[in-house]
Amino acid sequence: MDIKLLRIDSRLVHGQVANNWAGALGAEAILAVSDGAANDELRKTLMLQTGGGKVKVHVLTVAKAARVYKNPKYAALKAVIVVETPADIVRLLDLGVEAPEVNVGGMTFKQGTKALSQAVYVSDEDVKVFQEIDSRGITQYIQQVPSSGRAGLMESLKSKGFIG
Repeated sequence: MDIKLLRIDSRLVHGQVANNWAGALGAEAILAVSDGAANDELRKTLMLQTGGGKVKVHVLTVAKAARVYKNPKYAALKAVIVVETPADIVRLLDLGVEAPEVNVGGMTFKQGTKALSQAVYVSDEDVKVFQEIDSRGITQYIQQVPSSGRAGLMESLKSKGFIG
């Protein structure tokens, strides 16, 4: 599989992903990878309609996404993979998915999180997971849409005092 973008976005598939990212990167498919969404028929149905015919949307569990990634049948597929949390990235990596970088596009505010950027709120646990991803040599950056600037995630965590 040709992963055009591996993105963390708690909303999974929406206009920024379906229209901006997939189009700019020439993706043929968006894989919304979430155990919760894959097992929630309403969420799944809504996301499947988001592609709008331009790009095919698939909603998969983490385990199934890893199997699809490894399947030679999909070796040439140009895909955007979107997960809800940094922990899902680690699960994909542990299951053999390879990616040189991770885009952190949006992590919505929840109880126990703090603002890292306008669209990214992180918990202490998220910070630990980002450090784990960094320790594997994978570049992580914050960028909402293709036309906006990139900010290094680890540098942002340091500058905001999340890590020393």
